[in-house]
Amino acid sequence: MTRARILLIGSAIATLAASGAYAQTTTQSAPVQPQTMQAAPAQMPGQMAGQAPVTPPPHNVVEPAPTDPLVQRRNANAEANAEYRASKKASKAELKAQNQQAKAQYKEELQNAKINRKADKDAAKAELNATEPGTPKDTGLQH
Repeated sequence: MTRARILLIGSAIATLAASGAYAQTTTQSAPVQPQTMQAAPAQMPGQMAGQAPVTPPPHNVVEPAPTDPLVQRRNANAEANAEYRASKKASKAELKAQNQQAKAQYKEELQNAKINRKADKDAAKAELNATEPGTPKDTGLQH
């Protein structure tokens, strides 16, 4: 039992040491310059007195893609979530546009139905008035 425990502890320490070394190599983004290089002399030999010192153009350090499967999974999940949100937002906007179009069509149909109903009422009233004589309905008789 003690041998198994020793093997487990040893493998855990080796794993931590390896991951620590990996973390140290991936976190370095720019090389460290010594102190003597940071202090620039007043004038370089071969340089005119009125010219500014020449600085090299900055270069971008690109880290390689992570090989850790958990990091790859996290990145893939983030990308899939962003794609899903964009798709959901687009479909929501499309649904909103369809609803607005349907609402406008319904209002137009309702307005047309009101106009048609009023025209039908007016036509029926005109027809009824045309067939009846112009006498009053109440003849004054009481029951």
